[in-house]
Amino acid sequence: MTELFTSIGFMDWWDGFWSTYNTVIFGLGVNAMLALSIYVTLSCGLLSLANAAFMGIGAYAASLVSMQTGLPFPAALAIGGALPALVALVIGIPTLRLSGVYLAMATLGFGEVVRVIVLNMDITGGPLGLNGIPLKTEWWHIVLLLAATLYILARIRRSKIGRAFEAIKEDEVAARLMGVNVAGYKLLAFVIGAAIAGVAGGLNAHYTFTIGPGNYAFENAVEILTMAVFGGTSTLVGPTIGGMVLTLLPEALRDFNSYRAVVNGLILVLVILYLPKGIWDPRRIRAFFQRKAPAGGNN
Repeated sequence: MTELFTSIGFMDWWDGFWSTYNTVIFGLGVNAMLALSIYVTLSCGLLSLANAAFMGIGAYAASLVSMQTGLPFPAALAIGGALPALVALVIGIPTLRLSGVYLAMATLGFGEVVRVIVLNMDITGGPLGLNGIPLKTEWWHIVLLLAATLYILARIRRSKIGRAFEAIKEDEVAARLMGVNVAGYKLLAFVIGAAIAGVAGGLNAHYTFTIGPGNYAFENAVEILTMAVFGGTSTLVGPTIGGMVLTLLPEALRDFNSYRAVVNGLILVLVILYLPKGIWDPRRIRAFFQRKAPAGGNN
């Protein structure tokens, strides 16, 4: 009997915990995917701030499919990933000729164009956004898609494509002289990142019930970049951890929620100054344990 009451008490606690924090838990996986989406472009040496816009395109596309058609949820997510990828393909051909801060400004401008278009379209709900989006996202959807994203990116990283990305990042001119199709690989990275961000947007929309143009503005683009840089972009683990940590941070700093953008900017500056490789730097971690190993052995 005691075990029964203990089990009932745990279930009551779990139900209360899940109803309060399920959005945060879902956000861990979605933000990890968003950080990975910008990791792809950073791994090719591209500083793009368009991922929030791609997330918004994916979120609106998937939501409209769910609300206005009878297509299943996987089809809505597929469309939510395909449409941003197509848009990235179209805008990437002229835009990716730029580099550095000029590319960042161009992609940021693209994000503002998307926001203004969404604000003025009736089908997107205008400034009010979309309400009543079906709550279809389950925890295992996010786990499955995050795992698939990590697997695919890991395979790409170890492939010819990944080596081309690394060569372009290190020295674009040298990569071109070695016969690497720089423009083609840059466009591929841009499209892959857009597709991942679009799927993440579709997942997000189907557990938040409502979305609006303000969810995909400039501060959201900076937040996605902060996640990747904070975690570190030398491995796939870094952006994943960075996205999850910065998802939990607002819960730990609820009293400073109004200054979230300031906190994110401060974190970005501090990481660049003191942890340029992010919090997950394999070389630094190995060096730390190598320093500790002799001391442990002497004991």
